[in-house]
Amino acid sequence: MYRLVAEQPDAEYHFEMGRGLAERLGYPGEVLDLLPTEAIESFAGVGYFFDLAGLREGESVVDLGSGSGMDDFFAATQVGASGSVLGIDFTTAQLDKARRLALDNGFEQAEFREGRIEQLPLDSESRDCAISNGVINLAPEKDPVFAEAARVLRPGGRLAIADIVTEQQLKDSIVCDADLWASCIGGASQQDVYRAAIESAGLRVEEFRENPYEFISEQAMNASAKYGVKSISVLATKPA
Repeated sequence: MYRLVAEQPDAEYHFEMGRGLAERLGYPGEVLDLLPTEAIESFAGVGYFFDLAGLREGESVVDLGSGSGMDDFFAATQVGASGSVLGIDFTTAQLDKARRLALDNGFEQAEFREGRIEQLPLDSESRDCAISNGVINLAPEKDPVFAEAARVLRPGGRLAIADIVTEQQLKDSIVCDADLWASCIGGASQQDVYRAAIESAGLRVEEFRENPYEFISEQAMNASAKYGVKSISVLATKPA
């Protein structure tokens, strides 16, 4: 993920992490049991979307902002040995960790590549599904991200993501607050603008639902209450 996650156990985080968060968001425990523990410990997503993604054996997946790879390993259990999962991230430490975990735990179908989600290092119409969890809100411009997702999807492909949006447009004082960016609030788009950006990329929104995600810092909770900041999961499809 684009969020930089400290590894010290006593670090002060702006957001919840780990298996407890994943299970509360909806990740099934029996699948988490199959994933590398270190990847789960570093999980800092904001929602669950794999029920929307509907991944099938043999499909190809790209993860926009893969971090330590938990969602990639989860996707790998769905697409099987005949499928492929490519995680894109720009953080060297996260890429190194995800690659090590893939190698050590036998996830041969999972690959991790350096890149930015606004300019994916992939051919057009090369993936069946694009996923992302709590990352797109951190991109200053959302339109290029959705345009890239649409570009790399095959006709009939799916975009299945979880992210942070707002009910009201944020004030400049919120947008310019570094702590609120770290909490995935500072870069959040108003929900209608966010949806319009997806549709402007040529994708059709099929589902747009709210998630049981909770902010943990007082500043984030105050901003959430005032501006209606919330987590959503979205399924959008590329017309065949």
